[in-house]
Amino acid sequence: MSARGAGWRIVRDDLLHPDVAALIELHVRAAFENSPPGAVFALDLSGLRADDVTLWTLWEGAALLGMGALKQLDPAHGELKSMRTAPGQVRRGVARAMLEHLIAEARARGYRRVSLETGSNPPFAAARALYAAAGFVECGPFADYVDTEFSRYYSLVI
Repeated sequence: MSARGAGWRIVRDDLLHPDVAALIELHVRAAFENSPPGAVFALDLSGLRADDVTLWTLWEGAALLGMGALKQLDPAHGELKSMRTAPGQVRRGVARAMLEHLIAEARARGYRRVSLETGSNPPFAAARALYAAAGFVECGPFADYVDTEFSRYYSLVI
C-alpha cells in the first residue's frame, strides 16, 4: 500500500530549484552535525550530479516534501542516498513514499539488491526503523565502505 498523499508527485530532479539545493544543504549539514569525523557519506550537490546518481523529489503543489536518490553500484546493485524529509513535513509518510519509489525504480532498472549506509546514533533511529519496516536487513559494508562502529549497513533483495 502506498503512503503517497493525494496530490503528491515524484519527479526526477534536475537539481536547479533553490528549495532542492537548500534541502540538500540541510541534509549534508545535519550529517556532519550528527556523525563523527570521517563517517559522513552524504552527497552534496556536486555528488548528486554524478552520472551514476539519480535524485527524485516529492512535491505537493509548489511545496518540496522530500528527496531521495539512487546510485548505481553495478548493473544488479543500487545504493539509496540522500533520503531526507523537508522540515515541517515529518510524519506525513514522505519518507515511506520516497522509499517505495526508489525500490520500484531499482526493480525497473533490473537491480537485484539495494543497500544503504546510515548512522547508529539516535538522530538516525527513525531512518533505521523505516528501512527495517520496509524489509531491509543489516549487512556488512558494501561497495567502498569500511566497517566502523558508527555506520550501519542495510540491504534488501528485490
